[in-house]
Amino acid sequence: MRQRDSQVVNAVPDGIIGEQVKTIMPKSKVEEAVFRDTRSRAVTRTFGVSRRLSVVKEDLLFATACELAAVIRERRVSATEVLEAYLSQIARHNPALNAIVTLDEERARARAIAADKALARGEVWGPLHGVPVTIKDSFATAGIRTTSGYPPLADYIPAEDATVVARLKAAGAIVLGKTNTPILVQGFQSDNPIFGRSNNPWDLTRTPGGSTGGGAAALAAGMSPLEIGSDYGGSVRIPAHYCGLFSTKPTERRVPLTGHIPELPGTQRSIRHVATPGPLARSLDDLVLTMQLISGPDHSQPEIPPLPLSAKPEQSWRDLRVAWNDNFGDLPVTRDTRAALANLVEEFAKRGCTVSRRIPEGFDFPAVWETYGELRQCEIGSALSVEREMERAADFGVSASSDDPEMRGMARRLNATLKQYTETLTKRDVYIARVEQLFRSWDVFVCPVTVGPAFPHCKPGTPIVVDDQCVSYRIGGTGYTSPFNLTGNPSVVIPLTRSKEGLPIGVQLVGPRWGEMKLLAIAELFVEVTGPFPRPPGY
Repeated sequence: MRQRDSQVVNAVPDGIIGEQVKTIMPKSKVEEAVFRDTRSRAVTRTFGVSRRLSVVKEDLLFATACELAAVIRERRVSATEVLEAYLSQIARHNPALNAIVTLDEERARARAIAADKALARGEVWGPLHGVPVTIKDSFATAGIRTTSGYPPLADYIPAEDATVVARLKAAGAIVLGKTNTPILVQGFQSDNPIFGRSNNPWDLTRTPGGSTGGGAAALAAGMSPLEIGSDYGGSVRIPAHYCGLFSTKPTERRVPLTGHIPELPGTQRSIRHVATPGPLARSLDDLVLTMQLISGPDHSQPEIPPLPLSAKPEQSWRDLRVAWNDNFGDLPVTRDTRAALANLVEEFAKRGCTVSRRIPEGFDFPAVWETYGELRQCEIGSALSVEREMERAADFGVSASSDDPEMRGMARRLNATLKQYTETLTKRDVYIARVEQLFRSWDVFVCPVTVGPAFPHCKPGTPIVVDDQCVSYRIGGTGYTSPFNLTGNPSVVIPLTRSKEGLPIGVQLVGPRWGEMKLLAIAELFVEVTGPFPRPPGY
């Protein structure tokens, strides 16, 4: 739907955007991150201005954000033409997918026109000049409705942008609209009472995942070239896996969460760990660029360290040490997943890597899942009344007798005391140290993203079918992702293969804390084996 009561507004005054980019990232780093390579292999596609838009439209829709930035900057195609191509694709496919839930069409057009005029004057706003992007509906967007799928916020229009949104806009991006999420990002299907259910472009009867499910569906269907999501237990990684995309969960506290819901506007900050913003894209180049744009401290979250994001190193197969495992605490994965991962590590060995099946020493996965549940409940519950905390826990299926370790952990921390909170943080410290110990001997840890490909739409809590058996809903969704939210390690998801039903299956790469850029460099090597973004049929 269109943004209600939206008005055409003037572009940001000349010079302001450029100044904002400079404060976010030194000019030399911008040049290194973007202007270095966006006209090389990524832009060998033919986007000549002499070709009619109808001819190049298909290429525009599935170009990467870096490719679009280059051809717009070189004036081979205008920002307005790119925007109109995406608006046309949205009009065609969004009714079936229900991925983009608020479309800010008028202001996006005004900004695209301003971007083209700026280029005509020789001005470049930043590395995403004129590139349309979508934003998960849990991030505040100034003047654009922001609901996080929560009915009391159905008409909430923030006055300010979330930090990550402001940084993308400062880099020249054009916000197309907002994408669907479950209520207050609590779930790995994207459905809520305001907008309803999002569908997977690979199979409309299946979920695109959550909580960044709307954004993943939009990207895979060519309705957006770049999405900013958030990850609280797998929420950028699971949708990327289900929809055949690339995504990264940064190290905890690498990127500010300022302006993210939850917490509700005007309430205390209770979520201090586990959650982080992260991008979804159709290429690793776009993940690298976006991480360079959104990382670093802001004025609202002093715990974000002023730690520079290192340059992406050169990486070779020689001497690469790959640890891997496809069994976390006897949580089964599908035969297709297991076979694909085994074939992948076999190929790594053929290319000269040292490969070994490993698990962090002393890493008891049921205990890890319980600790993750404890920490979530301690922080979420701290902002609620006793009565409201108990109500929400009951709605979520929290029970001390649950067969799901996360639910048992949450039950143990209902109405938690400060002593219980610090006990949980102390257990977390131990798990962090054990994972970091693994990375003293290994460069990357490779594992599944979840138990299988996208499953059919169902009521939350319904057991998930894994070949000839069922697993509990919550741990079946997040059992392979939530441990690295607990420890704060960066993770990257890349497309791996397709299931016997033709559905995407991804693979998760985990690295040491603060090691995002080396992890992305390793992922680039792996993509030589796994291949690029797979476009779903019919789009």
